[in-house]
Amino acid sequence: MNELPIGRFQRAILATHECRSYLRERVFVREKFEGKTVWAGYVLVFTLAGHPTAATTCYAWSVDQRVTAVLHEGPVDSPQAAVRAAIVQEHRERNRETK
Repeated sequence: MNELPIGRFQRAILATHECRSYLRERVFVREKFEGKTVWAGYVLVFTLAGHPTAATTCYAWSVDQRVTAVLHEGPVDSPQAAVRAAIVQEHRERNRETK
């Protein structure tokens, strides 16, 4: 389970996505790459209220006290897809920093 209180996730969503959020459910996600687990944990699914682009769902989780909050948009249509998108984005950012 996530080590942070729900309010911490809600504040992160407010700061990142400029809207209020309400916890809907927790979903366990295990993301594998080449047969190895690269991330496993609970993703919190939030219902959004008042998002600037009318998004209605956000997926959030924490690693080392850092909250990641990803909107349900485009190819991100599930908690699993949100984790996968965040991993890909982090990998791309690391590659840019090393070049």
